[in-house]
Order: sequence, then structure tokens, then C-alpha cells
Amino acid sequence: MAIIINLDVMMAKRKMSLNELSEKVGLTLSNLSILKTGKAKAIRFSTLEAICEALACQPADILEYKK
Repeated sequence: MAIIINLDVMMAKRKMSLNELSEKVGLTLSNLSILKTGKAKAIRFSTLEAICEALACQPADILEYKK
């Protein structure tokens, strides 16, 4: 079982760079990179909300559960 992070997919669909998303969300590049690569152990709801707002998407577009 695993939670898959599809942040890179949504960023590509919106043609948004990591730098641009970092500025819009207010997170450092390193923290966004950790999230993007799936190495993050947790995510704050406020961070998820900011990412969804910046990418005009739903949490399910970013987070996926696989058995």
C-alpha cells in the first residue's frame, strides 16, 4: 500500500515550473522537491490547499492511493 504523489503530472498539465509553484505556494524549492519525488512523510492541509489553489486542481489530482 502506498500514497503516490502526482505533483509532477499536475505541474506538467498546467505548464508550471517548480520555481513558479514555489513562489505561488510559499514553500522552498527543496521542500517542494521532496514532496514531488514522493519522499515526504506528511503534508499539511494548508500546504495541500495552497498547491491545489495554485494548480487549480483537487487533492485527488495530486494524491493517489495504490494497494
